[in-house]
Amino acid sequence: MNDFHDSTPDQAHPDDEWVSKTQRKREAEALQKLGERLTHLREEQRNALPLSDTLREGIDTYLRIKSHEARRRQLQYIGKVMKAENLDAIREAVDRLDSTTEAYARIHHHAEHWRARLLSDDKSALTEFLEAHPGLDIQSLRTLIRNAKKDQETGKNRGNLKKLYQAIREASVNLPDS
Repeated sequence: MNDFHDSTPDQAHPDDEWVSKTQRKREAEALQKLGERLTHLREEQRNALPLSDTLREGIDTYLRIKSHEARRRQLQYIGKVMKAENLDAIREAVDRLDSTTEAYARIHHHAEHWRARLLSDDKSALTEFLEAHPGLDIQSLRTLIRNAKKDQETGKNRGNLKKLYQAIREASVNLPDS
């Protein structure tokens, strides 16, 4: 008879999980939205993410395309490629970089807290920070702290407070449990 009727969901193997077409579409759209979020990141942010070369090429192609319809098709391709990626790791990393997420807010508060502690007269703050964030360049961090303190004392804004915050935030983003 017809092969189409032989593979209905009722006759599927008990180990196979049947997924409706609507559910497959929802999952594909979710992958496309995550892919679109990846296209909005700066190149250095994308380079820090655990992405395959195929996905990176797909994103680069998307960014070069100007036509709306071609971009839509490229997002579909990005979603298809993402099926083979580690989605949890990518979502977590993108959430840490997206200012509208809770993970970003946690890292922001963490960085603000450490900047305030490092600029205070607490001598143990630097030691504790370096223990919590191994692998940092101690000399450059001390220079940033010294320059930021000097800016605070003189009332000048030479951008050193922001540089210190960015260095702390960068170190905090790379922590697994931030």
